Amino acid sequence: MNVPTLAVEGLRTHFFARHGVLKAVDDVSFEVHAGQVLGLVGESGSGKSITGFSVMGLIDPPGRITGGRICFKGQDLVGATEAQWRQLRGNRIAMVFQDPMMTLNPVLRIDTQMIEAVRAHANVSHATARDRAREALVQVGIPSPDERLAAYPHQFSGGMRQRVAIAIAILNKPDLIIADEPTTALDVTIQGQILFEMQKLCRQTGTALIWITHDLSIIAGLADAICVMYAGRIVEQGATDAVLDAPLHPYTQGLLGSVPSANRRGEPLRQIRGMTPAPIKLPPGCAFRERCDYASEQCVARPAMTSFGPARSVRCHHPIGAQ
Repeated sequence: MNVPTLAVEGLRTHFFARHGVLKAVDDVSFEVHAGQVLGLVGESGSGKSITGFSVMGLIDPPGRITGGRICFKGQDLVGATEAQWRQLRGNRIAMVFQDPMMTLNPVLRIDTQMIEAVRAHANVSHATARDRAREALVQVGIPSPDERLAAYPHQFSGGMRQRVAIAIAILNKPDLIIADEPTTALDVTIQGQILFEMQKLCRQTGTALIWITHDLSIIAGLADAICVMYAGRIVEQGATDAVLDAPLHPYTQGLLGSVPSANRRGEPLRQIRGMTPAPIKLPPGCAFRERCDYASEQCVARPAMTSFGPARSVRCHHPIGAQ
């Protein structure tokens, strides 16, 4: 039986504020299998990063997971103890944050931090751990790795710090890596190198990768499958080529239309009208209906996730192509 590396089912992560309940993640379901790259795409505030933090067990008060399951290799992590999380984080599940200083300690040398990350989960010698750290730095394209191991984080550029954070994530060859826009601060050459190395890691070791981003051009060349998020919900999911070539949800179509390369030279961008609604005051029914050209009275009722062909689904009353 092919058990997915990660299966998220009906996940709900809510934040309980003085002015109401912010439903940051509201009924999110997806799977990612060994060696597969899943792209989680959406605007800022769509809930994609909170989904990643939920999977890592990093939701702090006033937020909490209020429903659903997070099954890692068949084990439900919702309600796991801190001791169980210590065995998983950085070992079987790793996360690369958008800000590398969330990973790096500014007062410790890079070799100290990387060797500690290895020996916390593996019974190996200091020399072996250092060799693994050096190998990881080379893998993410850091020159003079021995010199860099002896340096402190403040001696690195922002892009170099991010590459170190990625190296730490892959140190223990985890089963699952969650990458939260890790290449935002990198130039395009290094970005391409990192994407190539991450893809190669997944293919060679069977590591599952969730890549969180707003950049569709990255997902187009990286991911096997894609989930498009809006206002805390997945509105469309399927194989990357299928979703990008023939989007079913009007929001996905709007995202693709706003990419400069998708427009003819000299034409204005086809932007989505209006603004993303405040997450604490979402309209009833479909959260996108006030910005949607296809909206009708039917959209006042919340749409369900509906299958639309093999491994393809959409949360919409009026999917494109069914018009």
